Amino acid sequence: MAAATAALSSSLSSLSIRASRFSLLATHPVLTNPIIPLFLSHPKRVPISSLSYPLSPVHLKAKSDDIDTSFFDELNPEEEITFDPPEKPEGFVPPRPIDEPPFESEEEIARAYEELYGTAFSGESFLGNDVYAMDAQVKKAGGFGSPTKKEKVRDGFEERVVQVRRVTKVVKGGKQLRFRAIVVVGDKKGQVGVGHGKAKEVIAAVQKAATNARRNIITVPMTKYLTFPHRSEADYGAATVMLRPAAPGTGVIAGGSVRIVLEMAGVENALGKQLGSNNALNNARATVHAVQKMRQFRDVAAERGIPMEELWKW
Repeated sequence: MAAATAALSSSLSSLSIRASRFSLLATHPVLTNPIIPLFLSHPKRVPISSLSYPLSPVHLKAKSDDIDTSFFDELNPEEEITFDPPEKPEGFVPPRPIDEPPFESEEEIARAYEELYGTAFSGESFLGNDVYAMDAQVKKAGGFGSPTKKEKVRDGFEERVVQVRRVTKVVKGGKQLRFRAIVVVGDKKGQVGVGHGKAKEVIAAVQKAATNARRNIITVPMTKYLTFPHRSEADYGAATVMLRPAAPGTGVIAGGSVRIVLEMAGVENALGKQLGSNNALNNARATVHAVQKMRQFRDVAAERGIPMEELWKW
């Protein structure tokens, strides 16, 4: 029993010595003295019993003279401070965010589009190009889901439908049904154009054909009697068209699409004949080619450098 008591007391004494060694590190004169560096001090080992330092750690506190509090002397920490930003000056424009592109007006966008792809279907040119008003320049009224009401632009051209046919296209899944329209536009003052268009509906096909016709406007040479200056013939595909001038009061003696093209151009006295195919589109285009071959007498005299009276001497 005595031996067990002695062993227990020795173990407790060793534990107390170890704890006192760690607690004395903060109060050691070498460790707490800032003047003596650690690498220059070599304290001698002394027995723990000879040290008379307290076992509780020392709490270091800063002196009140070392802290500058002059900036906070006039502030009350409990006072509620409201943020009052300065007012924006007149005409202030907030800066553009970094991730947003630069602002471009509609006119700048239209100019860039016209430089890349040409004039838009609206017919309005921002670069000063001479274009005709397209049928796509249409005012649409009504909101989402309501039927759109289209109002055609009054550009001085009249439209006449030559032919509307249903055409089919055979594809892998079957047949695709569409409508093809042939339209002639003209102002009856010497300008005429032929165009065609395809769509799933008749109205859309006619609109496309009218737009295509306005892109192919030509000028028809005529005399003061509203007839051709001379004879002309032309062919397009298998269609051949012959045009002849006529005396005043004769009228337009022609048939099919040839008659429609001459009437929309403003020709009142002329003879026309279809000599080849009866295809309406080919005959209309052959008529346009025959008209393009014609020349005025004054143009020929100017090229030759002679007055118009000398053209009939030979």
